Amino acid sequence: MNLIINGEEKKFQEGISLQEIITSLQIEDKVMAAAVNMEIVKKDDWTKFRPVNDDKLELLQFVGGG
Repeated sequence: MNLIINGEEKKFQEGISLQEIITSLQIEDKVMAAAVNMEIVKKDDWTKFRPVNDDKLELLQFVGGG
């Protein structure tokens, strides 16, 4: 299945969870928030949430600084 993650197209197997996507990208320690098609997915739901083909994911991290 094709997903758009932070504006970049990536391929994943069907039925993969949002948490598995984040883990496979090796960014689990950086992601603080996730949105799929502009809808926030609570972190508690990442293991249950399964994106579908052509979903647009935004995986956000908080950056400090001034």
